[in-house]
Amino acid sequence: MRKFIVIWIGQLASFLGSEMTNFAITIWAWEVTGRATPLSLILFFVHTPRVIASLFAGVLVDHYSRKLLMIVGDLAAGASTIALLLLFLTNNLQIWHLYFTAAVNSLFGLIQGLAYSASLSLIVPQQHYTRATALNTIQLSSSFIFAPALAGALYPLIGLRGILIIDIVTFVVAVATLSIVRIPQPERKEITKKNIRNIKQELTFGLRYLFKHPSLLAILAFLLINNLINSVNFAILPAMILARSNSDPTVWGRLLTTFGIGGVLGAATMSIWNLPKRRINGFLMGNAIWKGGLILLSVTQSMFLQLVAAIVSGFCSPFPNSSNQGIWMSKIEPEIQGRVFAARDLIAGITMPLGAAIAGPLADNVFAPAMKTNSTLARLFGGIFGNETGAGMALTIALFSCCGVAIALGGYAFPILKKVEKT
Repeated sequence: MRKFIVIWIGQLASFLGSEMTNFAITIWAWEVTGRATPLSLILFFVHTPRVIASLFAGVLVDHYSRKLLMIVGDLAAGASTIALLLLFLTNNLQIWHLYFTAAVNSLFGLIQGLAYSASLSLIVPQQHYTRATALNTIQLSSSFIFAPALAGALYPLIGLRGILIIDIVTFVVAVATLSIVRIPQPERKEITKKNIRNIKQELTFGLRYLFKHPSLLAILAFLLINNLINSVNFAILPAMILARSNSDPTVWGRLLTTFGIGGVLGAATMSIWNLPKRRINGFLMGNAIWKGGLILLSVTQSMFLQLVAAIVSGFCSPFPNSSNQGIWMSKIEPEIQGRVFAARDLIAGITMPLGAAIAGPLADNVFAPAMKTNSTLARLFGGIFGNETGAGMALTIALFSCCGVAIALGGYAFPILKKVEKT
C-alpha cells in the first residue's frame, strides 16, 4: 500500500488547507450576512456542477490519465484560492465570488475524486478495500479535527488572507506527492471496446449498467433520499451553531473538531478490525445513529451534550460511506468503475442541489418566523427549541434528521437492500 499512503499524505495536506478555507469563508459569510440562505447557496453551487459533471466525468476517468486528472483537480483548487486571495486583498471580495469558486472547485473536485476512487482497486489489494476506504475517512476526519482548531485560533490573528495563503501551500504539497507516484491505468477488456462504439454509448454506459443490476439500484434509491436530507442538514448546520452561540467561531470550531475526532476513532475502528463484517449494516445503521446525533445536537444548547452528539455522530459517520464504497468496489470491474461510479454519483446527487437550495429559505422564511410567533409550530416545539435566533434552523435539522433515521432503519424491510452483498 506504499503508493496509496504517499497519495494519502498529499491529499491529507490538501484537505487540511481546504477545510481551513471553508471554515474561514463560512465565518466571513456569516459576519457579512447573518443569514442561513447565503451559506446554503454556497452548498447549492457545490452540488450542482457535480450533477452536471457526472454526465461526462466517468468517460474522462476511464479514457485519460487518472494521475493527470487528479493533478488538474488540485491545480484548479489552488487557482480558485489564489483568485479569492487577490479579491480579498483588493477589497473586492463579495458573496457571489464564493458561489463561483465553489462551483469551479466542485467541478474539478468531482473529476479528481472519481479518478482517485476508480484507481483504488488497482493500487490496493482487494482484501484491504475496506481498510483503504476507512483510511480515506481518517484523512477527511483528520482535516475536521485540525482545520477548525487551527483556523479558529489563527483567524483572529491572520484573518482570511492568512488562511488562504496556508491553503495555497497545502495544494502545492498535494501536487508534489501526486507527481512522484505512478498510478496505473486499467486495461480495457475486448468486450468493453467492442460494445462501446460511440460517444453516446460512452456517456450512457454507466446508466445502462446500473439499470441491469437491481441491487445497485436499491442502494441508489436509498442514497437519493438520504442525500436530500444530508444536504438540508449540512446547509444550515453552521448557521444554526453560529446563531445560537452569538456568532462565536470557537464554538463551531470546537464542534467540528470533536466530530473529526469521532470520525478518526470510527475509521480507525473499521480499519484495525476490518469492520463491519456485513457492509450493509455499516451502511444503514451508521446512517441511523449519526443522524440521531444530529437530533441531539439540534435540541440541546448544553455544550457538553453538543460535544457528545458531535463525537457520536463523528464516530458513526465513516461507516456508511466506507461500507457503501466497499460494496461498489467489490461488485464492479475496475475497467468500468469510472463510468459506473459517475452514473451512480449523477443519480445519487440529483437531490443534493435541491436540498441546499431549499434549506436556507426554508429555515429563514418559514421555520424561523414561525418559532418566534404564537404559531402551531411554536406551541408544539417552542418548549424544546425555544424561540430565540436559531430555533427555526434547529427545528429544521431535527425534523429532517428524524426522517433520515426512519428511512435508514426502514431499509432493513427491503430484502433487495438487506441482501445486496449476496446478489
